[in-house]
Amino acid sequence: TVIKAAILIQKWYRATMARIEMRRRYSLSIFRSIEYADEQDQLQLSKFFSFMLDHYTNLDSVSPISTSPTDPQVVGECLRITEFEEKIDVPDSYYGPRLSFPLTVGDANALIHAFRNKQRLHPHYVLQLLCETRRVLKLMPNITHLSTSYSKDITICGDLHGNLDDLLLIFYKNGVPSEQNRYVFNGDYVDRGKNSLEILIILFAFFLIYPNNISLNRGNHEDYLMNLRYGFTKEVSSKYKEHSTQILYLLQDVFSWLPLATIIDNKVLILHGGISDTTNLDFLKALERNKHDSSLSSTEPSGSNLPAGPTQEEWKQVGETKHRPIPKPSRTKPAVCYLQILDVLWSDPRSQNGCKPNKSRGAGCYFGPDVTAKIFQRYNLKILIRSHEFKREGYDISHGGKVITIFSASNYYEEGSNRGAYVKLDPELIPRFVQFQSSKHTRSLNILERVGTIESSALKSLQELIYAHRSELISAFAQYDLNGTGCISVPDWVAAMESVLHLELPWRMLRPRLAQMNPDGQVDFMSCFYDLKMDQPIKEAQPALVETLCRYRKDLEIIFNIINKDNSGLISLEEFSQTWRLFTSHLGIDVQDDSLDKLVLSIDHNKDGHIDFNEFLEAFHFVHRVE
Repeated sequence: TVIKAAILIQKWYRATMARIEMRRRYSLSIFRSIEYADEQDQLQLSKFFSFMLDHYTNLDSVSPISTSPTDPQVVGECLRITEFEEKIDVPDSYYGPRLSFPLTVGDANALIHAFRNKQRLHPHYVLQLLCETRRVLKLMPNITHLSTSYSKDITICGDLHGNLDDLLLIFYKNGVPSEQNRYVFNGDYVDRGKNSLEILIILFAFFLIYPNNISLNRGNHEDYLMNLRYGFTKEVSSKYKEHSTQILYLLQDVFSWLPLATIIDNKVLILHGGISDTTNLDFLKALERNKHDSSLSSTEPSGSNLPAGPTQEEWKQVGETKHRPIPKPSRTKPAVCYLQILDVLWSDPRSQNGCKPNKSRGAGCYFGPDVTAKIFQRYNLKILIRSHEFKREGYDISHGGKVITIFSASNYYEEGSNRGAYVKLDPELIPRFVQFQSSKHTRSLNILERVGTIESSALKSLQELIYAHRSELISAFAQYDLNGTGCISVPDWVAAMESVLHLELPWRMLRPRLAQMNPDGQVDFMSCFYDLKMDQPIKEAQPALVETLCRYRKDLEIIFNIINKDNSGLISLEEFSQTWRLFTSHLGIDVQDDSLDKLVLSIDHNKDGHIDFNEFLEAFHFVHRVE
């Protein structure tokens, strides 16, 4: 009897843990799929900006923050910032850190102490620090070199994404940077989290103190358009309202000077994203990294003032493959550099051989073990360490141990969603991984509560995406509902969901959480939309217009912020209407103009011809009925 009872308990436990693990896995799949879909939207938005610049009749109203770091206007502004920064007085009432250059370890420790206690660095010192960082970065090569012969270990950290607690925990466990404690930080310091600027300030301070012992690689989020979408620009604007424009100008320039990769002992290549079958390290070493956008902020360099296009021999130096054939001679040399940088910052490894475009992200490529082996053979490498990709345990090993992914942002999607990690390399280049999770709250929850929190957050995000595509989904469901019953089979429901959302999710498994079944085993497809409603009824807006505004809310926020040159939060009705019509025209969205005009007029409460676009967009929030 005891043995039977033990077996029953064991079966129950295993089944329960399997269900919990299933819920955790599909929740993380939802987060990842939505994240990649959002990156594809960012690519679409970057194409719109090119379209907008060609058609916008009042370019003077476009914020300079939307321009390239190499634009003469930005360069000139950056040069003037040093003079501007000297005019900013630091009052006696300021009790935060006071920096003097050259910096000392005491200054860096003071910054850590201040940020741990929620203090802010005065804008005078922020601008001074950024100017000095830019000056030193300009002296750095595109690919920096470190050696383990000067220290026992070198520590490599991955994405931090604005989570200061993770950085402080790394320093607590592993020690702060020094001549004996070398670090490589592998990009994506900013966005998503609340303390991106504090992370940059701390890392830049240590970099200025130990420029030969700390390497700061560039990530795909060190980019001005990515920052507009994922929160860093808003963070800087809220923390330094009066001086945010100057700080953002300078950050653009600093980001453009960050090195693209680091090599340790000529054997370990460290870069943010990955490689492709056209990656050429010699080419990357020689290009002018600050003159090429390195993210989705431009689809391809263009303009009459660009240098002459490369010769066929120069293209062959980069390499011709099925993944990326040699372009026509009319293509410009900056396009070659742009594609090389794009691959380095956006690519992901995969288990299958070959190299193909990374359609999930909308940029970079997927590279297989054969591509890794080819690069290793060509440059006599042993290990490729990259970041860029969420990993539940904080790290991952692929391609037979040759490729290591390190991700240092714990709780990335939600509290308890993942651990962070860093990797240490000894002189023998043997990797040792250290995991961590910076959350006291998570430790107090049991496994059911942790997974429940993650699952609930993931399903909310998915339901909002479903609601934003309501019209398209209803049309797709109707193709299978030939009798107009409002119900379709589970396979048809699955096919319709994937045909519209393209998320590659386990829809059959998710169906009980998203849609109801009738007694005949058919899916009531309209029940997909029961759990959501708009924050408030907007009588002036047609349902199709509301849905469109919901779907493109994030894009519109970015566009309006760019138009909002004076950071007032207000734009004229004419600017709003003109931008909206350009946006819908570019994306091929069919929305009646008169419905938008009525909506805009209704939101212009004081009838002064301007609207607060943040307040306008706030009206289009989703509300979950359960709440």
